[in-house]
Amino acid sequence: MISEHEILNASILIVDDQKTNVQLLGQILHDAGYACVASTIDPYAVCELHRKNRYDLILLDLQMPGMDGFQVMEGLKEIETDGYLPVLVITAQPDHKLRALAAGAKDFVAKPFDLVEVQTRIHNMLEVRLLYKKLADYNKVLEQTVLERTAELRESEARFRRLTELASDWYWEQDENGNFTKAYGAVQEMLGAPVDTLLGEIKQAQVVRWNEAELAELEANIAARKPFLDLVYSRIGANGLHQYFQVSGEPMFDASGRFTGYRGVGRDITEIMRDIAHPQAA
Repeated sequence: MISEHEILNASILIVDDQKTNVQLLGQILHDAGYACVASTIDPYAVCELHRKNRYDLILLDLQMPGMDGFQVMEGLKEIETDGYLPVLVITAQPDHKLRALAAGAKDFVAKPFDLVEVQTRIHNMLEVRLLYKKLADYNKVLEQTVLERTAELRESEARFRRLTELASDWYWEQDENGNFTKAYGAVQEMLGAPVDTLLGEIKQAQVVRWNEAELAELEANIAARKPFLDLVYSRIGANGLHQYFQVSGEPMFDASGRFTGYRGVGRDITEIMRDIAHPQAA
């Protein structure tokens, strides 16, 4: 919401080639409590004044010599690139009202001035204008917040990936159907099959032979939605050599408790297992 204090402290520019009209409008605004009112009788100065001061409201006379109010609004459009002209036109010509609104003005007051009408239209237009500016400022802050949060998430993900790489050979995530949705590290090499392979199809890969009992234990844990820690399983690779892997994983659930998949880490422990099986002589 916009407070009365904000409205009364909004910046206003009066533009009229007649000094008496400028003085009359200035007195009306002063009596109503407006504190930041400027004026000019030179229509050619309006755009530069607005570029410097960005008025919340411009009271603009339409009939002025040399440069009329319609031409002034065309110049203001080049400054207000968002298309919002904070212009309330002043006219004694009824047929100018619709033309002015079509040109971008937001409202109008008629000459001769009606005190209540002038005060009401100015107050209402300022309230709308300040709300518009507040929304624009909020959107800028929100956009900046989103950019900062996105950068933080990317940094966090990069840090997490690095820590995962340091602590293990790979990190993986699966959806509820066993599809690999994330894979960091040599997951494909570990599987002996593409990372989009279903878990149930891993053992069908022709290039390797898995230890069926060990793989069954892994599948049983996953089927039961159980976490597992440092589970070791092995295979005979295409080169005929045994390979050993150690994997840990945990099930994932959404806020409603629905199972959404698994995530975990793993590492190749082939060298460790070979050292255990064939320790070097002391």
